Amino acid sequence: MTEKIVDNFQLELNHTKKSKPVNPPVAYCMRFNLSIAIVAMVGSKKAGQFHKSPSACAYMSNDSVKGDDDHLAEPDLGEFHHWTEAEQGFILGSFFWGYVLTQLPGGILADKYGGKWPLGLGLLFTAVFAILSPICARTHTYLLIFCRVMQGLGQGLTVPAMHEILAHWAPPDERSQLAGIVYAGAQFGTAVTMVGSGYLIHAGVMGGWPSVFYVMGGISFIWFIFWTILISNKPSEHPRISEEELNYIQESIGDQSADEENASTPWFEIFTSLPVWAIIVGHVGHAWGLYTLLTELPTYLSTVLQFDIKDNSWLSAFPHLVMWIVSLIVPRVADYFISNDILSTVVVRKSCQSIAHLGAAVMLIAASYSGCYRIATMTFLTIAVGINGTIYAGFICNHVDLAPRHAGILMGITNTFATLTGFGAP
Repeated sequence: MTEKIVDNFQLELNHTKKSKPVNPPVAYCMRFNLSIAIVAMVGSKKAGQFHKSPSACAYMSNDSVKGDDDHLAEPDLGEFHHWTEAEQGFILGSFFWGYVLTQLPGGILADKYGGKWPLGLGLLFTAVFAILSPICARTHTYLLIFCRVMQGLGQGLTVPAMHEILAHWAPPDERSQLAGIVYAGAQFGTAVTMVGSGYLIHAGVMGGWPSVFYVMGGISFIWFIFWTILISNKPSEHPRISEEELNYIQESIGDQSADEENASTPWFEIFTSLPVWAIIVGHVGHAWGLYTLLTELPTYLSTVLQFDIKDNSWLSAFPHLVMWIVSLIVPRVADYFISNDILSTVVVRKSCQSIAHLGAAVMLIAASYSGCYRIATMTFLTIAVGINGTIYAGFICNHVDLAPRHAGILMGITNTFATLTGFGAP
């Protein structure tokens, strides 16, 4: 029985019991570890770089942190100092070439077989190529690009799979906060990667920058073991779920098992749905700004604002820590408004989306005028990223609002469009 996209989703329950979908931070650990590692691979300072570039800060203003004289010392050339800025952008963006190709297939696989194995195996595949990245980089630049493309192919399966699992586990009046908890793992993983990578490189563990790939890949292998043991596609398949929680979830969202076996995907209704296209526009806007900062911020802090690798890692991580906190708080407030009939679902989704994008836009424009003033620049960038945590009560969970049975496919479609910005932005 084909389920058509609906324009609104009625929320009826007043229960507060919590279900437990999960998002692995290791996904973003492996996705953006290169953003910090490349600073050490290329070198934080190249001879004559600052004075030849009109956009770089040849001097620092009075709000600079202490130790600037040390930062302006002799150039620190890295193993791959010959990479140009264009080549670095090419390498950083190559992950998304693979990532864009498996979004829709990932959604179809998750819709047909459930999200557990597409997500788990996708990240296991990513971990293998993360560990191979150092030897590939030292062999040839194109081999490193190949590794990043392969990692993208593996991770392209993950987000649609997570949405498919969320659709089965998240009751309607808890959807915002559970989506926030699930996707907050992305921000937590990004922050941990930024900070952890900086210290691994600075300490020279396992040769410095290669340790970033070895450690993140190794942790992902361990994560995969726990994932296979602990996770189930849906509540009815979970061996340890209580009868009380199972009944609550099934009464909230219905037991779709019987219908899903013969359900077909309403492709025409999806691509002619204005709400779906609204999500696509919101997703693309969010991804463009976030991917720009995720891939380029560490390099910007090093080459323009001239922070060393340890300072760089903390400052790169801080905006994502703020976003993580916001993503845990705002969706809970959003669900309170919905479950208590204070605001409708549509009003909550639109309000959160507007706050996230308009607020970030104002802050990014302000940052572009802050020049070499470190404190002002980092304040604007932190707010720009942090305020984006409200999108987890916006477009992120709107796929499940529109069509829970096809949430994985919907996420695959919208994330395909959004992923194009991943290699466009760098």
